[in-house]
Amino acid sequence: MSINITSTCRDLAQLMPVAQLACRLLFQECYKSGIDNIFITETFRSQERQNYLFAQGRTRPGNIVTWTLSSNHSSRLAWDIAVGAPLSLYDVTTLNKVGVIARKLGITWGGDWTGSIDRPHFEVKASWKMPIGYLLEGQIIVPSNSKMRVKLMIDEKKEANMMTQAWNPASPTMRTETEKYLAQAIKEGIIQESHLKDLQNGMMTTDRLLGLYITIQQRRANE
Repeated sequence: MSINITSTCRDLAQLMPVAQLACRLLFQECYKSGIDNIFITETFRSQERQNYLFAQGRTRPGNIVTWTLSSNHSSRLAWDIAVGAPLSLYDVTTLNKVGVIARKLGITWGGDWTGSIDRPHFEVKASWKMPIGYLLEGQIIVPSNSKMRVKLMIDEKKEANMMTQAWNPASPTMRTETEKYLAQAIKEGIIQESHLKDLQNGMMTTDRLLGLYITIQQRRANE
């Protein structure tokens, strides 16, 4: 593949499969946390481009943009992100939130580095594995420009069947998580507050709950 050293590659498919998986999981968990305005700015970077960037601010005009000639971008194990409007391109608050999520997933975040902090940068080792308790829940849309939003496309029927098997109204943990889920949907204006009250009063049937879940997912997918 021929890549111009002056332009970035934003193609997720150019990363190693393990990095593609880690990146998709990160974007999924960000989406679930309400962060949908992030996008990829660079994935694979050839050694020639790394050399070109390293020269900037040294033997070429411009500000220094990298501190190394050896980058995991060249190993196809790293990716950079940015933040979409209305926030600034490298909004620190948003990048910090993404960094916290990355830590939980075992993904290295440049914001944790000492000396040369690089908040937009994320990478994994070739041996990275998805942490226990996590899975890709559907097709995750990973934007490559600021005009797109992160989306999670879930097979509603498959997810509904999973919920049918998992739902246990007698479980305090299950009730708490379900209440949080409905409360967020109410806040987003997707469903009415009466649904949450019915759940709290023991008037919510499994079929009705599944119907609400599908409605919420469809609304979010279409936004």
